[in-house]
Amino acid sequence: MRSYKRNNYILLAENFYINENKEKAIKFYEKALSYEGSKEETIILLFNIAIIYEELDRLSDSIEVYNKIIELDSNNYEAYFNMALVEELRHNTEKAIALYNKAIKLKPNLSKAYYNIATIYDVQGDKNKALEYFYKVLDHSLDDFITYNNIGSLYEEMGEYELAYKMIKKSIDINNKFYKSLFNMGVVYKRLGKHKDAIEYYNKSKECNPNYHYTYLNLSAIYIEDKEYIKSIKILSEGICNNPEAHDLYYNRACSYSILNEVEHAIKDIRKALILNPSLIRWVEKDKDFYNLYDEEEFRNIIEKNNEY
Repeated sequence: MRSYKRNNYILLAENFYINENKEKAIKFYEKALSYEGSKEETIILLFNIAIIYEELDRLSDSIEVYNKIIELDSNNYEAYFNMALVEELRHNTEKAIALYNKAIKLKPNLSKAYYNIATIYDVQGDKNKALEYFYKVLDHSLDDFITYNNIGSLYEEMGEYELAYKMIKKSIDINNKFYKSLFNMGVVYKRLGKHKDAIEYYNKSKECNPNYHYTYLNLSAIYIEDKEYIKSIKILSEGICNNPEAHDLYYNRACSYSILNEVEHAIKDIRKALILNPSLIRWVEKDKDFYNLYDEEEFRNIIEKNNEY
């Protein structure tokens, strides 16, 4: 049974948290814990404290509180799962994987734990392990369109285009408005040399999420490859409208302008791309698409000025 004083301190903690005073919230949750209450409620209060510590970027303190929960309830899979999330934030990926696996042992159908392990392996470049765990997600969540897409994307990276197509199509069949699946289908069709189909799916992706700048970039790459430079400029201009800080969109548009010998526009876009990402200079210097600019004094000045830095 909750004591009167514990209840008051909990209410105070909640009010401080609502009002963005997280340190005070922790203080009053801790005061609440010094009074009588059920084990279940104590665990909830400890979860609250651990989460606030995480929000305050006090990750070691958060881990310490999760360990207290586990001392009270060694079968609390949520504590292991949340602690794994914190270890990921601390870049302790091996510890995170071990903790996710402990959570899975207690709750074998915890698909989000399999998903997070898969994502870690994907980031590490271990595609086979990533696939293994993404497939485990599907064992417990058959309609997970994001996981189907992720598997398809991995197969595409591995050059397994037929498998990639199959998995991404499954993702689209489940949710035909998920922009990433539509985008990745465009990638697969481009890999298969089917430019018309690739353009169709990139455009579908763009309709679902006009702010994903890689869609415009990939469309422009097809148009440049097909020597349709006007179309490339048009799609890149649309992309820049929606993503004004995307340096690679300016860069690709500069390439198209240069090929069309629109020197002034090309140089303007090169300048903008370099402002957003100065490291692009090494590509500007050797990109054959800028051969038309080599005799332009302004272009040479850009190269010299950036090399000074």
